Amino acid sequence: MATTGSRVLLDGIRRNRRWLTAGSAMYGGHQICEALVPVVIGVIIDRAVATGDVGALVRWVAVLAVLFVVLSLMWRFGARLLTYAEAGEGYALRVAVAGRILQPRGIRTDLRTGELLTISSSDADNASYLLDYIPRIVASVTATAVCAVTLLLINVPLGLAVVLGTPLVLLLLHLGTPLITRRIQHQQETAGEAASVATDLVSGLRPLRGIGAQDAATQRYRDVSRRSLRATLRAARTQRGFEGISATISNLLAAGIAVAAGFLALDGVLSIGQFVTVIGLAQFLVEPLVQLTVVPSWVAEARASANRVALVLSAPPLVPEGQRTLDAPPYGLDIADLRYGGLDGLDLAVAPGELVGVVAPRAADAEALVAVLSGRVAPEDYRGTIAIGGADLASVEHRAARAALLVEPHNTDIFTGTLLSNITAGADGDPADLDPVLRASAAHDVVDVHAGGLHTEVTERGASLSGGQRQRLALARALHARPPVLVLHDPTTAVDSVTEHAVARGLSALRHGPGHTFTTVLVTCSPILLATVDRVVVVEGGAVRTAGTHDELADRDGEYRKAVLR
Repeated sequence: MATTGSRVLLDGIRRNRRWLTAGSAMYGGHQICEALVPVVIGVIIDRAVATGDVGALVRWVAVLAVLFVVLSLMWRFGARLLTYAEAGEGYALRVAVAGRILQPRGIRTDLRTGELLTISSSDADNASYLLDYIPRIVASVTATAVCAVTLLLINVPLGLAVVLGTPLVLLLLHLGTPLITRRIQHQQETAGEAASVATDLVSGLRPLRGIGAQDAATQRYRDVSRRSLRATLRAARTQRGFEGISATISNLLAAGIAVAAGFLALDGVLSIGQFVTVIGLAQFLVEPLVQLTVVPSWVAEARASANRVALVLSAPPLVPEGQRTLDAPPYGLDIADLRYGGLDGLDLAVAPGELVGVVAPRAADAEALVAVLSGRVAPEDYRGTIAIGGADLASVEHRAARAALLVEPHNTDIFTGTLLSNITAGADGDPADLDPVLRASAAHDVVDVHAGGLHTEVTERGASLSGGQRQRLALARALHARPPVLVLHDPTTAVDSVTEHAVARGLSALRHGPGHTFTTVLVTCSPILLATVDRVVVVEGGAVRTAGTHDELADRDGEYRKAVLR
């Protein structure tokens, strides 16, 4: 069954029905006691004050005190139960959304990183607020019903004004719900877009400054932020206007009841105590009526957020599950008639244990190849086959496929933690075993330059490291995983030539030295790296144009020289 916003909200109610039922009952009990307060005061006036009966005065004042004690306890413990339910549901939705985003097979969605972050935080919380709205609705309905019954007992016309007027007001105001939902959802979408742009801007601030593009990027954020502000103000005006109309109508209804009661008291139809009771009930009735009239606004906000949560929870997996298993390594990599983006019938065969360089003068071709190999593109979105160890990658069980083939993209991520946790991806291991990996990736320089060594703290997104340090740390992480097939996309663009030579030698020795049968593909235009590979394949026009060793191509192919020699 497809996940919808309604399903998200209903599942939340079902999961928390125990706390919701008990808390709603306590809120309802609180409102009953609140509604009975003016009734008891009216009884005190008629039966004790008007008659001078001290005994009756003491008894009814005691009843009034008990009412206040009960209503206070009802509210306190009801609020405690409902806060527990609301907080728990918000947590459950955040975990569900985050789990869906992080699930190994990925999800098919057009939502960007910042938008996904907003949905997994703000929208998850907003959807959980329905668990606070429902008890308030129950309490308001209870209060209105008690007031209506009490007024019917005192005077039928007054009671009928509440019984008939309240549903009519609610029905009329309910017509505004679709407009509120649309505007709130648009506001949330633009807020998510602004968060996404802000995330991109912060993560890319250093390179933007490097090329002098920070002003253009800032203007882009300013534009999307203004759109978000306009949408927020529009939604806020709609909600506040709706609430203002609701409050006005509710106050007019309560005022009408009070005025009618005054005329009835003057005519002697109501006693002084009954008149006081009606005035008290009319004043008390304002709050539950206002809450009932703003219910559409509350539900619309929760529903809009639930719709966005449902977009993530219902997003299909990006890649299929796959059932096929792989034989033991070594594995080769075979690409046949690949068509995606600028790739137009690419054929590439990499033998087990081979170190191959792929040169794509057009950066888009390299990006397309890496995107398909990394699993960021669904099989139905490209044509051709990708086989590893002789098995179609799309048919292999996903975890087995990812364990066999690791793709390290050019733009990689560094996480909050330590240098060690970023290299080992949080796995346990002996730091002494990392030395070959650190030297092959030239990351030992990153470790040595920090006093804390491998235990040096890394700030969010690796902001405490330079671009070259982040790149070497990511390379060390990829090498530490020891995948049978490793694809690296421009792994040395942020390091100097001396370090690049060290990486080229270390990479070749670690993965292709004596006794090793790893397969490695370097998608790069770096002549230093290409000089160490067994074979270079040149991709132009979306297909393989030529192949050979680096020296051979540099001697005979002018276009190759333009692409790689610098």
